[in-house]
Amino acid sequence: MRRIALALTLAGTLAAPLAAAARGVYSYVDRDGVIRVFDESSEEYARISHRPGTPRRARGRIVSTPQVHRIEIDDRIPPQQAVVRWSKSGKDYDPHVQAAASKYELPAALIKAVMAAESAFNPRAVSRRGALGLMQLMPATAQELSVADVFDPAQNIDGGARYLRRLWTQYDGDLYQTLSAYNAGPDAVRRAGGKVPRIAETQDYVRRVLALYQAYIGSS
Repeated sequence: MRRIALALTLAGTLAAPLAAAARGVYSYVDRDGVIRVFDESSEEYARISHRPGTPRRARGRIVSTPQVHRIEIDDRIPPQQAVVRWSKSGKDYDPHVQAAASKYELPAALIKAVMAAESAFNPRAVSRRGALGLMQLMPATAQELSVADVFDPAQNIDGGARYLRRLWTQYDGDLYQTLSAYNAGPDAVRRAGGKVPRIAETQDYVRRVLALYQAYIGSS
């Protein structure tokens, strides 16, 4: 299996692109600030490719937006046909994201992508499994990370980034494993033999975070 190799600067920004792999997923930010994520089987791709029969208004709106970014998804994740739209900007939390990125030497765009996928930037988010806050920390994890108030954005983002960095180090920078473990836990990754676990939620999560990550890189 291919591994994504990322080089980091001391400021925690991306210094090398994602390694090439098998299948393309695309993303861009439209004029309304909506992040659109899609693959080559979607209607969005048909419009972006200017195929015959494409409504002129939709095509014009797309080409007037910032550059469309392509990432590579390898064969550890099945194809995805749904278009994902993300309308929240999360800009209010950018100072906390930048601070955590610098502290833990992670790309700010990656922290923000995880936060978007986890909570849609809702600092009071509570999942059905009991995960809390912007980075959806489980209570035991938050306690281990010394996060006293999980609903405080600064503390939650710092704790989530610290945990993300721990996983990043554990998996030697492999984003597939890192994100899978963040979503499903390290035990699930171990049982899957280092692959993305065959859990629909986790596969969708990894795919979504990678595409959002690339969109945030492109919109910065």
